[in-house]
Amino acid sequence: MAKFIPYDYNQSSMVVINFNDQIQAGTFEYAVHHLVDNKLDLSLFEQMYKNDNNGRPAYDPAILLKIILFAYSKGITSSREIAWCCRTNILFMALSCQSSPHFTTISEFISGHCDAVESLFEQVLLVCDEQGLLGNELFAIDGCKMPSNAAKEWSGTHKELAAKRDKIKHLIQHHTKKHQQQDSLEDEKDEESQLQSERHQQAIETLNKAADKIDDFLKNNEPRRGNGKRKTEVKSNITDNESAKMTTSKGTIQGYNGIASVDKKHQIIVDASTFGAGQETHTLQPILESIQARYKRLGLSDDILAEGTIVTADTGFAGEDNMRYLHENAIDAYIPDNQFRSRDPRFKDHKLKHPRKTRAKKGSVKTFPAENFSYDSIKKTCTCPNGELLSFRGIVIDSQGHNSARFEGRLTQCRNCPLKQQCMKNPKSADHRKGAGRQVSFLVKEDKKATHTDWMKDRVDSDKGKRIYGHRMSVVEPVFGNMEYNKRLSRFSLRGLKKVTAQWRLFCLIHNIEKLANYGKLAAG
Repeated sequence: MAKFIPYDYNQSSMVVINFNDQIQAGTFEYAVHHLVDNKLDLSLFEQMYKNDNNGRPAYDPAILLKIILFAYSKGITSSREIAWCCRTNILFMALSCQSSPHFTTISEFISGHCDAVESLFEQVLLVCDEQGLLGNELFAIDGCKMPSNAAKEWSGTHKELAAKRDKIKHLIQHHTKKHQQQDSLEDEKDEESQLQSERHQQAIETLNKAADKIDDFLKNNEPRRGNGKRKTEVKSNITDNESAKMTTSKGTIQGYNGIASVDKKHQIIVDASTFGAGQETHTLQPILESIQARYKRLGLSDDILAEGTIVTADTGFAGEDNMRYLHENAIDAYIPDNQFRSRDPRFKDHKLKHPRKTRAKKGSVKTFPAENFSYDSIKKTCTCPNGELLSFRGIVIDSQGHNSARFEGRLTQCRNCPLKQQCMKNPKSADHRKGAGRQVSFLVKEDKKATHTDWMKDRVDSDKGKRIYGHRMSVVEPVFGNMEYNKRLSRFSLRGLKKVTAQWRLFCLIHNIEKLANYGKLAAG
């Protein structure tokens, strides 16, 4: 007969656990524990408590913050599940010192400290800067549309909602009529008739609540207007009127658009905002203003976008108003329109993995093409690859009969330029007092006045623009991948723009703490 190790469920055992030993250096839980205890100012949380002289003691905000950040890092957003983990999971026990807060305490802490979350986000950003994780060379901006705790079935314009209310009232009349018919039957003892009567009564009560809900909303809320120039009415939502109906690759959702601005060096999120609109065009200006204000408030830079930091975003952020804003504020941005791929010869043949190499004619010298020069069609200025401003020589007619804006460099510029061997066909001419500096021309659109969108097209279509914009996807997309797959963030669990913004910033805050844990220099003990 086979032999097995004996066991007895009635036996007793005592295990001694030191909570500090469970929080190992180099892990995310250690980074959270260290930051909360040594780096973060939690005074904003403490101001909410008024139990100095009266009332029972409250859970320390440091304890609640640690378990919430750790739970969110594991994709746990349910307050009930977080409370359960505090009773069953050893890491939660260690972070909370075996506290067991009720799920309502956890829920109220998350939704009731929205302003304090913004402060925490900025404090962690300062720590990232102290440890050299911010490069401030390039910011990539993108959005992630996610459903929220709102039902899209309760969406519609005021006219559509009024029609829905009227339809519900017709159903109430129908069930009332049926209910009266059941009551008028002589055989009241019939069990089936009694059951039908109760069903009609229940339906009437449910429909009355729905009709009253719509009626109350229409009386107390004005029609919601869009962000476009025409300010047309957009669909409102009864459960969360700050959310919006959005079309995504996964279908139509009722939710918010979480926008993240990511620094290139270590993918640190420098700004996290949410908007209750699917269109991203109107979000660019407030995001850039938010970044500038935050950097100035934290003492990191007086004007970060005027100091050479490059901004990239996808085609959803393009628009004439945004391009004008970037041009007038001298922001070094690269935001393509939705046709920029069709203008790129590398994408004419999708099977081609690498761009075609053009051979120079025999006896000719290959020099920097016009795409390497920064041309401003609005101001009629041109900057060479070395950063020198060329002289405008007017509008000339080229060999094909088209008008072109012609620019020419001065000999004093080209003579001492380190790039003259690559830029000039005859570099030796720059060493003598003969000839002229580098000349370059750009086609001028005759059919319409140059717009700021044209200015951006010239920037994005240039070799420099293509090279810079190529970094956007590798900077910002992995951040959203981390949120969606590692953090299991697929929806916002709260309602209202302020609360949803706080939840989005919590996830972005956790992403930055992970970067500190992996690339920072947090103390080991």
